[in-house]
Order: sequence, then C-alpha cells, then structure tokens
Amino acid sequence: MRILLIEDDTVLGAAVRDQIAADGQSVDWVQRLDAAGDAQRSTGYDLILLDLMLPDGRGITFLKALRSRGDVTPVIILTALDQVSDRIEGLNAGADDYLVKPFDLAELSARIGSVARRYTGNPNPILSHGALDVDLAARSVHRDGKPVSLTAREWALFEAFLARPGQLLSKAQLEEKLYAFDAEVESNTIEVHVSRLRKKLGSAVIVTERGLGYRLGKP
Repeated sequence: MRILLIEDDTVLGAAVRDQIAADGQSVDWVQRLDAAGDAQRSTGYDLILLDLMLPDGRGITFLKALRSRGDVTPVIILTALDQVSDRIEGLNAGADDYLVKPFDLAELSARIGSVARRYTGNPNPILSHGALDVDLAARSVHRDGKPVSLTAREWALFEAFLARPGQLLSKAQLEEKLYAFDAEVESNTIEVHVSRLRKKLGSAVIVTERGLGYRLGKP
C-alpha cells in the first residue's frame, strides 16, 4: 500500500513515516497542501493521512476538494483539534477516520489497516487463499500451516494482489508500491520479487499476463 502523509510537524511526520515504513508500507511525506496536490497528480495513492492545519491552508478545504471531484481515496485525519465539532466537520467532509494528537503509533497502524480493508470490501483481517492463511493485521502468512517469512518488499507486492483479487496489475502499478523503500527500483525488480513470492507461496499464487502485467492466481 502506498500512503501520502500530509504533515508539517517534522518530529511527528518523521515518526509516522518511520512507523509506516516499519509496517512494510511505502509512504511519501509532504508538508504543504500544494505539494500534496502535486504528489496526487503524479501518483496513485491507496490512503491519505491528513493534518488539518498546514502552512498554506486548511486540510478540511483539501479534503472537500478531493471529494468534490469524485476522488474516493480513503483519508484519515491526524490533528490536534479535539473538539467534537472538529471531528464532526472532518467526518462530514468525507474523512474515513479521525485521530487526535498525540496518538499511539501502533493505534495509527491499526486504523490504517482497518480503513484499507474496508475499502477492499473485506473488513476481516484474516484471509484464506488456497493453502495460504493470511493475517493482514499481523502481516503474517502461513502455507499449509507453516509460517512463511516475507521481506517488506515482498509483503508490499503480495498485499497489492490480495487487495485486488483477479484484477490485472501492471508492472508500473506494482513498482509504485516499492518506490518509498530505500533501494532503487531497477528494471527487473518486479520480476525478481514475483519469482521469490512464487517460490515461497506456491508457483500458481501469481499469474503472468505476458506483456500486460500480473494478477493473483485462483485458490
């Protein structure tokens, strides 16, 4: 999952960025609304974390504009504004969740997972796919009852397939899931990681559509 973090507090922003990365997600961090708009125009995000008080405007205005043009990207508000009226305003503007600062980073991770699962149509964090049992909240996989260890990049790709069962994902779409990790995304990165996933999870777990991309295999 690729996340856009809009937060001008450098200490909190760094902590949230590091937490998301540790969870195996990719994140782009911006500190202004104009930079957030630029990021959105160039990248497809799975979720947005939005502060309400930014140097160049209010997050609520950004959120309302997002929803007015039909963008349904899930949004979690992160703010120090803790009045009930503030929460109502945020939720009525189209936010999916509202977290008041200071907050526990583990709770943020849980809320990100919960909102993301609702948008994929399955709020249950436990999935079964053939011989695989997957816990999305714990980011764990068992194959025939035995635990399988996935790297952060492997998990990011596998989660992308699980979120869109049966849907074709292009190489470019999959590369976007990896851009926020430290190492370069080389021309054969996706092929390498898909090969590793097949070795760990089963040869049929990911199907190649030659010249088009990849999709999750049938259970």
